[in-house]
Amino acid sequence: MALVKPFNAVVFRHDETDISRLIAPPYDVISVEQREALLAKDPHNIVALELPEGPLDPNAPGNRYETGAARWIEWSEQNILVKDLAPAIYVLEQSWEHDGRHVRRRALVGAIELRPFSDGVVLPHERTLPKALDDRLRMTRACAANLSQVFGLFTDPAGETDPVFENAMRSEPISQATDTDGVLSRLWAIHDTHVIEQIHVFMAPKQIFIADGHHRYTTALAYRDERRAEDAARDITHAEAPAYDFVMMALVNMDDPDLLVLPTHRVARAEGAFDTAAFWTALGEYFDVTDLPSGHPSALLASSTRTTFIVKSADGTTRLVSLKSDIDPATVIATEHRNNWKRLDVAILQELILKPLLGIHPDDPSTLERLTFVKDAHDALKVPGGDVAFVVNPTRMEQLRAVALDGDTMPQKSTYFYPKLLSGLLMKSLA
Repeated sequence: MALVKPFNAVVFRHDETDISRLIAPPYDVISVEQREALLAKDPHNIVALELPEGPLDPNAPGNRYETGAARWIEWSEQNILVKDLAPAIYVLEQSWEHDGRHVRRRALVGAIELRPFSDGVVLPHERTLPKALDDRLRMTRACAANLSQVFGLFTDPAGETDPVFENAMRSEPISQATDTDGVLSRLWAIHDTHVIEQIHVFMAPKQIFIADGHHRYTTALAYRDERRAEDAARDITHAEAPAYDFVMMALVNMDDPDLLVLPTHRVARAEGAFDTAAFWTALGEYFDVTDLPSGHPSALLASSTRTTFIVKSADGTTRLVSLKSDIDPATVIATEHRNNWKRLDVAILQELILKPLLGIHPDDPSTLERLTFVKDAHDALKVPGGDVAFVVNPTRMEQLRAVALDGDTMPQKSTYFYPKLLSGLLMKSLA
């Protein structure tokens, strides 16, 4: 069962509701220039905790993790960070304009009991990278805190949780922030024990699918196991489950029609000299290659009934590449993955194009350096720093669910849930 509990959030002490100057995008999408711009708004911006200054080498004096640990203590002692007096489950709403219409996404933010993926309660859908895991684990040890949320999904086709959101949002938000894309995030707290029990009962039989934050969740599991071992070695027992047994997670209804999943496009470089003519010829083994009709890239792909990419080589040649109608990816893709995985557009791209034609292999980190991920289709078609660009369709929600239930994990950057969850609205102590 999925155990969802209220928690006493750690928040920035603020006199006004708007805390835009203190929030930041997720740590893994922040450039050096963005970090400096965020700190210029306010030296207490969350990025100073998520990405502290200092060497990444944990043995170097003044390293990132020492800086983060000292700052967490200092800000807590100075009441820059304060803990909510009463435990709550929080309601987060994000609203924005997309393609000329107003869109909103709502989440319940609670403390979710950590369960290994093998239990089948919390399910991943993407692979994690060891280097990123090491950095986040060291930062979690340093601060003993979740500095940002994992993004989880649950099923609620009948909208049974809608009244919970609507009732909570009748009052004024306790805080809000607007990011650089104009996305407004607003936050409310649910302290009513009856409502919290309703949420607990509703979520208990659910499976939770991780939408974003696989590294955060896997890090939290590793940290939990470390703390359990330390407590056992010191013969420490707990009257109730300790804080490190839970991770802060934002839970979104995956059946909400406003849930927006965007594609992440690829730009690739060949290992050596790129033979453009040979590449286009080789594509013909599994794909129909045709001239590109006029129209917006996303609209062209959305109208396709087969797996289709817009492909552009650095010499300017741009074509529509569609999987041949007599090709079954479940048959031609020779991996141990299940059929749902093999029919993903990004898996077909990886297995039938990137690996055999460009030598880019997901299990060889050195080859992944030649693969760049781009959010905007028009930017990808500029083929920045690469030999060939691939514009892809977004992964559908039913595909994510099917692959996760199969126990498979999708290729890296298979989904892009927009907008990202902000860091800085809520934190959770693990002490």
